[in-house]
Amino acid sequence: MRAVPELTDQIARYAEYRIPDAERAVVKTITKVFGGASRETYLLRIGVQRKDGREEELRWVVRRDPEGSLIETERRNEFEAYRAFYGTAVPVPRPLWLEEDPQWLERPFFVMEEVTGCESSPQILLAPPYSEYGEQIGEQAWQILGEISRTDPRARGLTEHLEWVAPGDCWRRELEYWEGVIDEDEPCPQPIARAAIRWLRRNPPPPAQKISMVHADFRMGNFLVDPKGRIQAILDWEMAHLGDPVEDLAWSLNRIWCWARDDRVGGLLPREQAVRIWEKASGLVADPQALHWWDLFCSVKALAIWLSSGHEFTTGKNQDPILAYVAWWLPNAQDRCILETMGHLQ
Repeated sequence: MRAVPELTDQIARYAEYRIPDAERAVVKTITKVFGGASRETYLLRIGVQRKDGREEELRWVVRRDPEGSLIETERRNEFEAYRAFYGTAVPVPRPLWLEEDPQWLERPFFVMEEVTGCESSPQILLAPPYSEYGEQIGEQAWQILGEISRTDPRARGLTEHLEWVAPGDCWRRELEYWEGVIDEDEPCPQPIARAAIRWLRRNPPPPAQKISMVHADFRMGNFLVDPKGRIQAILDWEMAHLGDPVEDLAWSLNRIWCWARDDRVGGLLPREQAVRIWEKASGLVADPQALHWWDLFCSVKALAIWLSSGHEFTTGKNQDPILAYVAWWLPNAQDRCILETMGHLQ
């Protein structure tokens, strides 16, 4: 993290604009959080003096569109996901405002309340004292994912903002999109990914049991966990869409997230246990054929993201070091995941 003083005046003016009874707002601290690749993320402490003389300190998170992004996403979809799930069994930060007028911060952004006193880093959460709560965190995680999968997107107003898809077309839409990312951003031929794509096209999965909200990046690293091992918020909904809920399950189980370097998915639970928790919470069935297809797809998608990361960094569109790091670190590991899923790696 680092301080970003150049944005303080603009954000203070925005706070005065948005808070109806604010006499004056002052940004006490502003810190940029590195690691997010699709939005610039800032943590803020804002002092507000009300017109009646009261003083208050607010804790905000600002998510601003970057000049270049690892993945192209629609900020409104992310904001509406937070708004749809706030106050439900799916814990998320309280969303405040979506702002698309460039007069304030030059690029569109949205504002949420900060959830304080929590950790999200897998390296921290898998070490003491958090590690003693590993199973508890895992049980909550796949319970929450089941809640996302069982939610009726129409009832939460999500179909007003997210594109509907027919149950039999979920796989094709996602595969075509991420294959296109590889086409555009690969620095060299990707024979393992291309073999997987050919297999995926020849062996489509069963139609989705239902159309659900898909978080699309549900994994350790996007959970805010308090010191008692309780998940207080699910973050990073920038890739959220309507689709097959088994896609979300498969992403959460991907081998690349086995942070503890053993067979526990997410470094938290055995795969079979995680699947059972999700099935019970969602009321759905993890059909083996469907789960296998989405397992393989998710590794192709992840590889596309790592390749896009490198492309953004090397072309100078985004100089966040995390983009260069994941492009160097993860593609080979993701290729191994693909080979393992296809039965070609013992």
